[in-house]
Amino acid sequence: MLHPNFVIAGVIIIVAGKISYLLDTINGKAKPNKISYGLWAIASLIAFAAEISQGVGIHALLTFSVGFGPLVIFCASFLNKKAHWKISNFDIGCGALSLIGLFLWWFTKVGNIAIAFSIAADVLAALPTIIKSYRFPHTENPFAYIGDAIGAGITLLTVTNWNFATMGFPIYIFIINSIVAFLIYNG
Repeated sequence: MLHPNFVIAGVIIIVAGKISYLLDTINGKAKPNKISYGLWAIASLIAFAAEISQGVGIHALLTFSVGFGPLVIFCASFLNKKAHWKISNFDIGCGALSLIGLFLWWFTKVGNIAIAFSIAADVLAALPTIIKSYRFPHTENPFAYIGDAIGAGITLLTVTNWNFATMGFPIYIFIINSIVAFLIYNG
């Protein structure tokens, strides 16, 4: 196991990937799906709050960084008209289901249930970007997803308290971002 402070190194890698995506968004090269990015921000920041309430500690920095980065990118996507991605009915449906998951979290107010619903909401928010990465990989920047996967992997290597509150979101972040990065590179 790595020392828990290595989580900070993982967060730095995540931030570097997000900066790369942010710059591509501002320059119109990357076209983030606003539904995915907006809901990723909300779901991850809710999961971060739930992790804090569950006493996760420094490992929650991963969840914060994968929530704050999409929030900044979501806001930046409105700065450049070239960064626009057309929202489909499927995107809206996934977004609505994601919001239902967040509502269920709010209704239960239980830390582990909040994390589970945040993961479910995040998966639903990710579906439009997964499909977009497969069909239009040139509209994405793989470095943000690779950074998230590496950051999650480092975080997992620092965990000594193996429970859902500590492991759930990092495992999910590692898997989902690995999938998106793979699709972008192989598209």
